[in-house]
Amino acid sequence: MDVDYNLIGERIKQARKKKGWSQERLSEEIDVTIAYLSRVERGGSQVNLKRLAQIAKVLDTSIETLITGTIPSAEKYLDKDLYNILLNCTPAKQRLIYNIAKIVAGSDFV
Repeated sequence: MDVDYNLIGERIKQARKKKGWSQERLSEEIDVTIAYLSRVERGGSQVNLKRLAQIAKVLDTSIETLITGTIPSAEKYLDKDLYNILLNCTPAKQRLIYNIAKIVAGSDFV
């Protein structure tokens, strides 16, 4: 799986705007130039994990949300991921996953 820096940048931008911050404000908070932050938000500059953790912290979000777009605290955050996994499986593998899920869920699962 390749890292999509364009999506990460877009998620950073969305989190920044949700907080009501300008690029200038965020760049000051994480001690980078506005030009660097702009490149990160456009996906033109790869952001390392240390910087990503710093951004997530000041924007009150999680690294997982910035990288994958999922919100781990959300009740059904895995639905999309599970769906995508199933889409990429052969029918035989889908059936196997289904049977395993039934076992894990217990006898109450119909």
